Amino acid sequence: MEIPIEDFYEDVLAKSARGLGISTTQLSEQSGVEKAAVREALRGNFVEDEARKMAPVLGLNSEALVLLGQKSWRPAEVDLNGLAVFNSPFHDMTVNAFVLWDPSTKKAAIFDSGADATDLLDFVSKQGLDVQGIWITHTHGDHIADVNGILKVIDCPVYVGEKEYANFGESFEAGRNFSVGCLAIETRLTWGHAKGGVTFVVNGLERPVAIVGDALFAQSMGGGMVSYEAAIETSGKEIMTLPDDTVVCPGHGPLTSIAEQKVANPFFAGKY
Repeated sequence: MEIPIEDFYEDVLAKSARGLGISTTQLSEQSGVEKAAVREALRGNFVEDEARKMAPVLGLNSEALVLLGQKSWRPAEVDLNGLAVFNSPFHDMTVNAFVLWDPSTKKAAIFDSGADATDLLDFVSKQGLDVQGIWITHTHGDHIADVNGILKVIDCPVYVGEKEYANFGESFEAGRNFSVGCLAIETRLTWGHAKGGVTFVVNGLERPVAIVGDALFAQSMGGGMVSYEAAIETSGKEIMTLPDDTVVCPGHGPLTSIAEQKVANPFFAGKY
């Protein structure tokens, strides 16, 4: 199943304007785009010239914003032994969960649960994987909706970043490292979208993998629900500086890579 791009042109405009506290009137005045046209852009009407004028006001990369508006780009497909993605519907969107495992020992790690972990559990059973734990990127409801469903089938610990709102699992401080078979799991604090969002950087497979939650999407990001400034800063520092071939596993939308997001993500392109 092809997972659709999570955010559209209008979503990125709205997230950046909201995060920076820029009103429609201010965006019009500072960009030179007519106010009515700005309103239409925020409804999804893409005009390249307008996008290029608004991008610098919103701190966005103009080339990447145009690419998003043209709806002409998709990340390359990822086929990596030891990585599986599970996408389940949640209200009007879909949400991802991931399983990573050591192909030699079958020891495995689950990252988030998604809205429905049925397919994930079926995969784990059929592959004979030995799950060592569930690691949570952040505790927004769509990402942890079926944690209890997993625990009914698999007896394993659940790890939750200490700065997150949680009444379950084992708390850990970002910076702590874990190991699962040949997999080395590094934890990095990427907050802003969530109070204590964590990115898990996993080495040990043919390519490095970053499970980022909503800190980064293909062509977008989750938005600064707690702090837009922190979301931009921590995702840039902790994710966008990873090796170019790193597989990025976002909480929503398709898998991508750091190299691709250096070109295609309006929030970060041209900065790394």
